[in-house]
Parts: sequence; structure tokens; C-alpha cells
Amino acid sequence: MKSYMKPDEHHQSVQRALELGRSGDPGALPELAGLSKLPSNEVQRLSASAIGKLAELGADAEAAVAVLGPLSVSGRHPQTQQYAIRALKKYGAAGHEYVQDLRDIANNPAHRNYVRAAAKGTADAIEQARKDAGVGVRHRCQRCNAAVTAEEHARAQEAFRRVFCDRCFDEVFLVRRNFETQVEINKTVEARDGTLVQSRGEKRIAEWLASHGLAYRYDTKYRIIAEFQIRPDFYLPELDVYIEYWGLNTPKYKMSMYKKQMLYQQEGKRLISVYPRDLADLDGLLSSKLHLYGCAP
Repeated sequence: MKSYMKPDEHHQSVQRALELGRSGDPGALPELAGLSKLPSNEVQRLSASAIGKLAELGADAEAAVAVLGPLSVSGRHPQTQQYAIRALKKYGAAGHEYVQDLRDIANNPAHRNYVRAAAKGTADAIEQARKDAGVGVRHRCQRCNAAVTAEEHARAQEAFRRVFCDRCFDEVFLVRRNFETQVEINKTVEARDGTLVQSRGEKRIAEWLASHGLAYRYDTKYRIIAEFQIRPDFYLPELDVYIEYWGLNTPKYKMSMYKKQMLYQQEGKRLISVYPRDLADLDGLLSSKLHLYGCAP
């Protein structure tokens, strides 16, 4: 993303936005509001995301909406808009004054599809939150839309940072436990930095990232994209970039691959796809792709 800041100032602001987003401190909101005004799409996007993370931690909803609302409506980059809109959703009924603006965005073909989809989802969620407030419902299960008690909400947040009723919690927990067990069994290849991965292709990628000083998380516990939970092969937190190694060629695998790629695309995520044929020139592929995202390893 293009920045109109000096490189050092831009880097410091990016790192500060990431730090505040990870802090879990609702008192960080004023500083994030200031960062959101800097002339950098990336800093604005990360600031909006960080403000969204503070919603469940007691951040001032009115102050948060005052930052996120304008970015949602007139953010100069589609991804900035998308992140602000999705963060605004987390503040529920507090964002009611922006519902019509969001509806206009959702119905405007000039906007990116992922921005329009986010706008519609957030407008619907805000209106539902206003109705729920009138009857004393604070949360709804994002899987079945049932009203969720305070105890159910606390349990789901602690385990998943998601909102589930007890029935959906148990179903999701069982599926995830079985999947995670199988994934851990498959991690038998060790990269030079000690990371255990599932294939030689992933080993090559892990070692390339480490050799270029790029922080990465391998097989991170689920990250949230739209209303889906995914487990990317590699996530670069400092660049907000995902790397997937598509190493198999079975019909079932390819179907899952296409679905996951479409989800990344629809949500405007930065994805680098690596296939077995790319390993011969892995350095050229990753260097050129990361250069597009403002990194020159």
C-alpha cells in the first residue's frame, strides 16, 4: 500500500499499531485514533483492526465509532474501508448512525465486492443489535444465531474469541480437536529454526523466511476471515501477508484449495500461493510478491 510518510516514520507507526492491537488495553483507543489519521493506508488499516479488537475489552464504543465510521464510509483504500467496516460491526448498536451509509456502499457496484459484502454484513448486524438491545439480548451465536447467555459468551470467548451457544461450542470444539490432532501428527519435517512442518515444500518456505529475517507464524491457531476460521500455512504478522503452500493434487484437496483461495480474494487478503512447481525459483517468487507489499527482503 502506498504511504505518504517517511519510511522510518511509517515503519514505526506500523509497529506501534500492531503493538497496540496486541495489547488488549482499551486505553489505547486515543492513540489508535491518532494513528488512524496518518497518511498511510497500511497504518489506517492496522489501526482500524486494532480498535475492533478492543470492542470486547471495554473500549469506549462512542469514541471507537467516531473513528471507524468515517473510515468505513470514505477510507481512501478498499482494504482500509473493509477493515474499518468489520471493526465497526463489533461495536453493534453504537454504530447505528452509519447503517444507511453502509447500505449505500453495499448497493454501489463501484465498490469492491469484499467491501460491499462487509458493509451489508455490518449493517445487518447493527440493526439486529439494536433490536436485541430492546429485549435484553446482548449476544447471538454466530453459527446458529441463537441468543447467547453471559456464561456461554464468556466460555466461547475464552476458547475461541468467538460467540457460540453451548451446543455450537461443543460441536465446533469436537471438530477442531480432531483436526488439530491429525495436523500435529503430520508435522514430521523439521526446518533449520526448529519449526516442525508437514512437507519439504513448507520447510523450504520456512527456511527462506527465517533466512531473510521475516517473522512468521506457522500453522497458526485459527485466524478469522469473514465468518470463517482458517488455519494458514504461514502468516507474516508485520506485513499482514498469508502464504499457502498447495502441495497436493487430489480432487478433495483442490476443492478445499479453491474455496480457501476464493475466501482470501473476497476478503481482500494478501495471499501468496506457492505450488510445487514454484520451488525451483522460490527466492524469485517470494521476493517479487513481497516487494508488491512493501517489503524488500
